[in-house]
Amino acid sequence: MRCAVRGRLAIQAEDALEELRPQGRQEVMETIAAALVQPREWPEPGGWHAAVVFGPRSWVAFTAFLGGIEVIDVGWAG
Repeated sequence: MRCAVRGRLAIQAEDALEELRPQGRQEVMETIAAALVQPREWPEPGGWHAAVVFGPRSWVAFTAFLGGIEVIDVGWAG
C-alpha cells in the first residue's frame, strides 16, 4: 500500500500540512497512517466517495484508488 497525494485538492492538503505546527503535523501524519492500515474502511476505489478518519485532534479526508489512498483534506484542532 502507498499513500499518494495527487491533483489540485491533494496539493491543498500538502499546503495544509506545511502550515501546521510540528505537533499538529505529526498527529495528522499518524492519522493518515491509521487510515492506510484500515483498507476495509476505504471507500470504493475509483469512485466519487470519500471517507474521513479522526485522530485525537485531527482529521483526514481521503478517497481510494487501487494502489492506496489520495488525501483530499487534513486538519488539526490544536
